[in-house]
Amino acid sequence: MCISGVTHTQGRLIVIMADKPDLSEVENFDIKKLRKTNTEEKNTLPSKETIQQEKEACKKN
Repeated sequence: MCISGVTHTQGRLIVIMADKPDLSEVENFDIKKLRKTNTEEKNTLPSKETIQQEKEACKKN
């Protein structure tokens, strides 16, 4: 089941369920309105050398 609508009536939240999702927003989506975004890697994995150095440091302690 998919939520097809949410309304407020007399201070209550009413959720309307539907068997099929409402795809009208997806069908009318205009990809030309998207802005270009540059993605930067913020959390890189450590190199093999760094991992090896940490393993050696742990063995010494």
